[in-house]
Amino acid sequence: MPGNDLHIQSKQSVSKQTGSAFDTTSGSGLQRPGCHEINVREVDVEAFSMSRKVGRPNPNAFMKRGTGTGGLADSEAKKVVTQRQGPVEEPKKKRSTATQQRKNPPNTELRRYYERGDLPIQIDHGGVLNKIAWKVEVSKLDYHHYLPIFFDGLREEEAPYAFLAEQGVYDMMQAQPGKVLAVIPQLIIPIKNALNTRIPTVMVRVLKILQTLVKADENVEPRGLIGQALVPYYRQILPVLNIFQNDRLNSGDGIDYGQQKRTHVGELITETLYIFETYGGSDAFINIKYLVPTYQSNESS
Repeated sequence: MPGNDLHIQSKQSVSKQTGSAFDTTSGSGLQRPGCHEINVREVDVEAFSMSRKVGRPNPNAFMKRGTGTGGLADSEAKKVVTQRQGPVEEPKKKRSTATQQRKNPPNTELRRYYERGDLPIQIDHGGVLNKIAWKVEVSKLDYHHYLPIFFDGLREEEAPYAFLAEQGVYDMMQAQPGKVLAVIPQLIIPIKNALNTRIPTVMVRVLKILQTLVKADENVEPRGLIGQALVPYYRQILPVLNIFQNDRLNSGDGIDYGQQKRTHVGELITETLYIFETYGGSDAFINIKYLVPTYQSNESS
């Protein structure tokens, strides 16, 4: 109506994002764990068409009279080329980026809930080692709500969040292993995000958790269902393990204390794959072999 000052604000358009580590959508600045960098290199036209890039030839690039090595032996020819051009530098080998660490932003659900005071836990500093003092009985917790939160915190590197996430997962799996099976689908994305960071300390923590997770219902009826329930999700978990499976430390004659402390990523991956095969049922080996081709069955050794 005339006389009324109406200020109509246009709605800001925000691009939808999938939350995947491979999502390169820009606009909202959402930080994703384990995300990949955008390739900004120039596109090679030859890879997508029959055309080729042809530049103008340089007249000085052609061989001139008296500069060849025709009729000389290979050893003599190399000497002549070295005298004229100097020592030839060997091309540098490109370093693989598959094992490089990815982004790990401190935006886990565990950190958000803990700072807000919505988790029924506090740190008990009594004794030699710290423990978690639960304000309620762990067996009475809603595992569909709390267990994914603690699993999401496994990629934390700062204290006390890393300790709370790891110890909280162990406490909940030990208190009520029968409730873990129904929550497996909700745990896959936190596990995948933690492994995609490719940070050795985080990967070691997650691998040990996975070994305990598969064995959680070992003494509960029905047995072995958690290991079988993880088989359909191997495609999300095992690709990163395939990259680091051959990660071994050659210490020579020195003492390798990492074996005793179980901090070697490669050896932990081998142990985890053995446990997956043992508790995963009849379809576990073929699925592991498909995603980790170098894997050898523990039964054949």
